[in-house]
Amino acid sequence: MRRRAVAVLAAALLAAGGCTPQSEEAPVNRGITLPSWYRTDYDSPSADRFLRDIRATGARWVTFTPTWYQRRPGDTEIRRTQETASDAGLRRIVRRAHAHGLKVMIKPHVDLPGDIDRARIRPRDRDAWFASYRRFITHYAALAAETGAEQFSVGTELAGVSGDRAAWTEVVEAVRDRYDGTLTYAANYDEYRRIGFWRELDLIGIDAYWPLSDRPTHSAERLRRAWQPISARLAAYSREQGRRILFTEAGYVSQRGTTTAPYDWTVSHHPDPAEQSAAYRALLTTFTGQDWWAGVHWWMWDDWPDSAETPGRLAYTPHGKPAEEVLRQEWGAD
Repeated sequence: MRRRAVAVLAAALLAAGGCTPQSEEAPVNRGITLPSWYRTDYDSPSADRFLRDIRATGARWVTFTPTWYQRRPGDTEIRRTQETASDAGLRRIVRRAHAHGLKVMIKPHVDLPGDIDRARIRPRDRDAWFASYRRFITHYAALAAETGAEQFSVGTELAGVSGDRAAWTEVVEAVRDRYDGTLTYAANYDEYRRIGFWRELDLIGIDAYWPLSDRPTHSAERLRRAWQPISARLAAYSREQGRRILFTEAGYVSQRGTTTAPYDWTVSHHPDPAEQSAAYRALLTTFTGQDWWAGVHWWMWDDWPDSAETPGRLAYTPHGKPAEEVLRQEWGAD
């Protein structure tokens, strides 16, 4: 029996017993995402410095996000563009990450032009779209296997199509034919309960952008209290599904009001690194030690030179801000 088949069977037996796989079998991920916005990003001279700085926070994982695009929500073809990281660059940066002692998750994205939410993707011919999607995702599954990437996401925030259980089961089967590592799907925080194929995967993935406050706050304790009912619901869901939960994304811009809408990178024009750091601390102190929680991959580290849409002092990156010190403290940086 293949190693992955054994792991799936073990998870199924745990689910049948109403248990969640424990942390000694799947250590907690301490990760940060390094996204790409252009073909040559992962070949940038900044790559080694970024990876070294990520490792210095205490992170032990890094996520890479090669992205293909479709022109309109109803289109059926997904294509590479000049904004798609090259395969050669992705291979090289995975090797560099491993050389820096970081494990790797490859998390391919499908996006629409501009700021159109990918959740709006609703193809007019779903069979044709899923055929195109399988070509896209299995390409990266094979690349993940080739490079030894330890974790792979079969999709990200595709709420317009993620309810099609049969089609996604075929996607997962096609990925498993090419890749034997740990599999997840990155559901948005308001999407994860509609996913019908968690039992086909190894981890429940959630992009954890829950609003936590109705007004700006610097109080980590107040934010911890806001997390408590969410945490209780997630613990119950993990038990129900027999899978641990990984925050495939979580993040906060360093802007006033970020905890009111963590998914919004333009919530304010006013820098507020204290609110960002309070949010980082609240998340880590709430979930660290929960046996059903598989960790977090923060969105995101620095943008590549000349690619930033948001000035660094207002952006998601914790680099050079109090939030970076929170990571060092909570993750026990060397």
